[in-house]
Amino acid sequence: MTVLVDKNTKVICQGMTGRQGTFYAGEALEQGTKLVGGVRPGKGGSKHLGLPVFDNVQQAVTATGAQASMIFVPPTNAADAIGEAIEAGIALIVCITERIPVLDMIRVKRLLENSASRLIGPNCPGVVTPGQCNIGIMPRGIFRPGRIGIVSRAGTLTYEAIAQTSANRLGQSTCIGIGADPIQGMNFCDCLQLFLADPATDGIVLLGEIGGSAEEEAADFLRRERHTKPIVAYVAGRFAPAGRRMGHAGAIIEHGAGRADAKIDVLKTAGVHIAESPATIGATMARVLSAAQ
Repeated sequence: MTVLVDKNTKVICQGMTGRQGTFYAGEALEQGTKLVGGVRPGKGGSKHLGLPVFDNVQQAVTATGAQASMIFVPPTNAADAIGEAIEAGIALIVCITERIPVLDMIRVKRLLENSASRLIGPNCPGVVTPGQCNIGIMPRGIFRPGRIGIVSRAGTLTYEAIAQTSANRLGQSTCIGIGADPIQGMNFCDCLQLFLADPATDGIVLLGEIGGSAEEEAADFLRRERHTKPIVAYVAGRFAPAGRRMGHAGAIIEHGAGRADAKIDVLKTAGVHIAESPATIGATMARVLSAAQ
């Protein structure tokens, strides 16, 4: 069992013929992802990277049976691309695009509420089940199939946690970069629920950052669930001054709310182990997992 994606997941790429779409679709193919086609209005009937291109998502789903989509569409059109994927019944939508207008994402959230689709992102690195499926922009060469689930708001920290759990011979079951925009699809609680129920996941790494209340909500969820799997968290931005944004629209301390130290404290009350430095994420997970066995 895996979380969200596996070797059988059929994936399409919306915006595949563009520069970014071409590059990362090629990366996905080389890493064994079952990429079955692309979508680009006006280019239906052509081929790109040896795969069929369709004018719209519904045509792609009908022809290929696609279950997931990765979106490399400019921010002005990205919400429409997500909406098209929802309407076509795509089960998992991964939107890499950043700087989508907030009002557009409010519209997307309403569409998601009445659908069976899940959205990862926007402004995220994607989702990977090592050796089986890579949807997004996470770099190759750092993954190792294993039994640690990783969920993160911060892109670069995601890669660091993956590299460290690989170096500590733990490996990963699935890695999910949810992004840190104020309005997003799947959140920490959604991903934690999947990992806690997954028999292929023995431990979980949660990577947070300043701003918002996602980490506090995750702690509340974990207290309600009375979880038994070891969970290690790192919260970035402990020394960030108020009002300083850390590259993400949602990562900003305002009026004293969203501070890293408060997030760390509340996670501890939920039984989460805290890595004191990004350099110790993997070692902390290895120690906690060993103690739990």
